[in-house]
Amino acid sequence: MMYFVRMDEGRQPLSRKLPIPSSKINPYRMIIILRLVVVGLFFHYRILHPVNDAYGLWLTSVICEIWFAVSWILDQFPKWYPIERETYLDRLSLRYEKEGKPSELASVDVFVSTVDPMKEPPLITANTVLSILAVDYPVDKVACYVSDDGAAMLTFEALSETSEFARKWVPFCKKFNIEPRAPEWYFSQKMDYLKNKVHPAFVRERRAMKREYEEFKVKINGLVATAQKVPEDGWTMQDGTPWPGNNVRDHPGMIQVFLGQSGVRDVEGNELPRLVYVSREKRPGFEHHKKAGAMNALMRVTAVLSNAPYLLNVDCDHYINNSRALREAMCFLMDPTSGKKVCYVQFPQRFDGIDRHDRYSNRNVVFFDINMKGLDGLQGPIYVGTGCVFRRQALYGYDAPVKKRPPGKTCNCWPKWCCLFCGSRKNKKSKQKKEKKKSKNREASKQIHALENIEEGIEESTSEKSSETSQMKLEKKFGQSPVFVASTLLENGGVPRDASPASLLREAIQVISCGYEDKTEWGKEVGWIYGSVTEDILTGFKMHCHGWRSVYCIPKRPAFKGSAPINLSDRLHQVLRWALGSVEIFFSRHCPIWYGYGGGLKWLERFSYINSVVYPWTSIPLLVYCTLPAICLLTGKFIVPEISNYASIVFMALFISIAATGILEMQWGGVGIDDWWRNEQFWVIGGASAHLFALFQGLLKVLAGVSTNFTVTSKAADDGEFSELYLFKWTSLLIPPTTLLIMNIVGVVVGVSDAINNGYDSWGPLFGRLFFALWVIIHLYPFLKGLLGKQDRMPTIILVWSILLASILTLLWVRINPFVSKGGPVLELCGLNCD
Repeated sequence: MMYFVRMDEGRQPLSRKLPIPSSKINPYRMIIILRLVVVGLFFHYRILHPVNDAYGLWLTSVICEIWFAVSWILDQFPKWYPIERETYLDRLSLRYEKEGKPSELASVDVFVSTVDPMKEPPLITANTVLSILAVDYPVDKVACYVSDDGAAMLTFEALSETSEFARKWVPFCKKFNIEPRAPEWYFSQKMDYLKNKVHPAFVRERRAMKREYEEFKVKINGLVATAQKVPEDGWTMQDGTPWPGNNVRDHPGMIQVFLGQSGVRDVEGNELPRLVYVSREKRPGFEHHKKAGAMNALMRVTAVLSNAPYLLNVDCDHYINNSRALREAMCFLMDPTSGKKVCYVQFPQRFDGIDRHDRYSNRNVVFFDINMKGLDGLQGPIYVGTGCVFRRQALYGYDAPVKKRPPGKTCNCWPKWCCLFCGSRKNKKSKQKKEKKKSKNREASKQIHALENIEEGIEESTSEKSSETSQMKLEKKFGQSPVFVASTLLENGGVPRDASPASLLREAIQVISCGYEDKTEWGKEVGWIYGSVTEDILTGFKMHCHGWRSVYCIPKRPAFKGSAPINLSDRLHQVLRWALGSVEIFFSRHCPIWYGYGGGLKWLERFSYINSVVYPWTSIPLLVYCTLPAICLLTGKFIVPEISNYASIVFMALFISIAATGILEMQWGGVGIDDWWRNEQFWVIGGASAHLFALFQGLLKVLAGVSTNFTVTSKAADDGEFSELYLFKWTSLLIPPTTLLIMNIVGVVVGVSDAINNGYDSWGPLFGRLFFALWVIIHLYPFLKGLLGKQDRMPTIILVWSILLASILTLLWVRINPFVSKGGPVLELCGLNCD
């Protein structure tokens, strides 16, 4: 009886949606509607009650407030249908891993991208690779490809050492089922490592493995120390030949298979996943399209060598923290009912090495735990960055499969009589789709036949003009490699069994040549889309426009973890890069405001994409609005006239609705108030600095053709935990927020001084201006702390606050000096007997 129960369970869905409880989401939706009403009343009052003696300030503030309201609508309404998801890994195993039979789980090619080993330490990359090789997934179904876009011999040698250490590390992980499977973080975690471990040999083998890892670290650190000084003649390999990548901008393509085909097995004699080093060709005069170009080169290499139907993309500093992460993704992608339309599964980013207070909102939990849950209820998350499992066919630019209609039904129209008019047209379309599908299958069989004859150098000639035309179209779209073109037609992946590894490697070298993409649709309709440094947003947008949907998966144990820049300057440069990418998309033909209509993109999903490219423009009204409090305090004017009882009620209702929206978001999103408040603060900090600079740089790039080169952000601290948090690196991004701080602090000092000087009656009007200025200062407070850094003796913050307090007292003394006349009689001139 139990056998039949398990079989029935194996036929059930592999995942399910978990809507947010109505007790949490319904009040949230009601507050959003009420806030819309309050915003309408607010603007009704603001527009009909101008400030005549400060008309310019009033008009500027109203324009800024209208922009903020539109921005809030674009950000808020895509959160209308937030959901969570639950996966069933046991059902996945029952369906695809039957006892006594080979596993039927789909293969996965894993991409690891790195550029500069001096800023992305090889030890970090090695840990990421080791966590991939030790993943809980069938060994023959996993292939790890490391893209070295800097052609560094250090990365190559570190990968060679990593492949040797993996022979010991992988069986240890699987034998004792440890988590995480990145050794650096496994051995450094502060926990009872004997918990739930009952194997008697575990302690002995763990100690031995820790010694092995320490020796491995010494080897990697030795390689890094050697690489600090480059020889005059460049690097040479062990056989005495020069390293091909000595010239980073001019070198051939390089591929090295470390594990998987050379017969290397682990210390227990078991097979290991494939590990391949890839560095694409680079030549002067060719556009290489930065990371997006490297990812597209990896797509072609993997299609030739292994051609897994699914791809996992991770950065070199994002290791697999949950060894069952691939199985989590397959619960969605391989679901027989709903998986066919899923183009990718995105996992949230979680980070190590961030201080408890998260001063600069590096965890970004508001985005990952609130915004992304809302998007998942619409059409799926728009972010396709690190920790994302893709469907290869979707990246090739194919449309999502159309849902089959029941027999006898011709369309989805309502009312039913509509079918009488459009039925014949629908039937014609369905026949055309069937014919296209048949022709596609014929082309696939011909391509495979051509592929099988590559080794013998036989070119198949065809007499059918239609097949020649379709072949030319495929080559124009995907390039001149018949092996790769044939692989694009195989929905379930795989390579010919009779193709030799040598011939496939020769073809792989061809597809990573720098001229391969010329006159093709790579970067336009195929692969990662070019035209923006945030290729992740642009690529996801294109797939959604083709009718695909995506899924957001939050397992109980975080799937991936990585490191983030934690000092102020690096964090601002990271935000600058993201914002500049959004500006580039805004000025491109792929802007979601005008692109993709008539496709498969839903309206609320389009709102979220529009918001993702429009938000840098908010920096201008934000900068202006944060300047207004200082101007009001210095001039004695204000943006609001003397308010009535009705106006005070509207203002209070607006503030209460803003607070209520935030509280309810935190409740259904599971976000703490500290994280929410840090996000609000950094929205102001980033908007006044990085977003503003990104906007001007984007305009320069579009109007004047001036491009900006970005340096890779450092991935690790050098001197202890949180040491980089207090580093001060001067950058021009710090100028606008610093100016805002000084202006508002000076405005507060001048306003308080005037109130003290003018008497009791002046304090009432001051409170509104003072609250306005303090709102800006409180939001910029983390920026002020980052600006001050840390000194060894007296904390800088004490020193600065002392100077500030002294300045305030000095100004107050000047304003209320009793020995200076305030318009009364001058005692020194007329004495006490003046009339």
